[in-house]
Amino acid sequence: MARHIMLAVRRIIPDGPDTNRLVLQDPDGWPLPKWKPGAHLDLQVPGIGPRAYSLCGDPATQESWEIAVRCEVNSRGGSSWVHDVLRQGDVVAVTMPRCTFPIAAEASRHVMIAGGIGVTPFLAMAHEFERRGVAWTLHLLARGGPPCGLALAGLAQSGRIRTHDTARQARPRWDELLDGGPTVGLHAYCCGPQAMLDGFAEATRDWPRGTTSIEHFVPPPLPAAEGAMQYTLRRSVTGAEMEVEAGGSMLKALRMLGAQVDASCEGGICGACEVRWLEGEPIHRDRVLSPERRRTHLLACVAQCASDRLVVEA
Repeated sequence: MARHIMLAVRRIIPDGPDTNRLVLQDPDGWPLPKWKPGAHLDLQVPGIGPRAYSLCGDPATQESWEIAVRCEVNSRGGSSWVHDVLRQGDVVAVTMPRCTFPIAAEASRHVMIAGGIGVTPFLAMAHEFERRGVAWTLHLLARGGPPCGLALAGLAQSGRIRTHDTARQARPRWDELLDGGPTVGLHAYCCGPQAMLDGFAEATRDWPRGTTSIEHFVPPPLPAAEGAMQYTLRRSVTGAEMEVEAGGSMLKALRMLGAQVDASCEGGICGACEVRWLEGEPIHRDRVLSPERRRTHLLACVAQCASDRLVVEA
């Protein structure tokens, strides 16, 4: 199970349309563990469960962690609880940060394209890029006032932030947002609503492998897995096993076998339910794991199986 720590909500900062930034600190003032730009944590929402939010502060600051939460009209309960119930001084349970949207270490130039509240992971990245002295540009597309405007103002002196109010002006072309196309050392990132991510993927489909990154903040629709079959799922640590129907939930099966597997998004985008697999042929349907990581690990919430047996270390 994920390790939870208790943090106090020291400040709630209204920062943009329907958006609050939460400043979280250790109740006794102890420094918090370091984290990487692009990381997110799970906030435990009473009566609902974990909800994932990107860390948006400066990674070099250990006295607090910051997340930004926009109150969504079709909230699954997390954002409405943050806005309507949570108050300054309350203590909340959160997981340790995990990074599934890392900075490309080999790149010398970075272009970040955000849609609305999708700007949050890029705020942390921008702080890190400034510290490293590397070239970066952040494009933020939003209707009306931008989310996290105050946080953006702290980076305004860099001159590298471009805001685009799509309620007032035409949406920029992808070649404009992407600096014209792939060049040596350039890495492009995108986080936003599904339509934006689809457009980004199409615009960069001919880019060299490993030069683009996408972060989903809601689980994307998953197509039916081809080749999925009924299989025997076995826990290597106990030897317990059970039959899982073709297309059935591996996460549910593991829990029925007594495994304590965390989950948050249950859509293959947050990485909480990652487990090691040892034998068999899993079908990977997540949007997080690299090809190299998939050789040894899977995300149980969306993975299926193309063999009659699958052994996992859970």
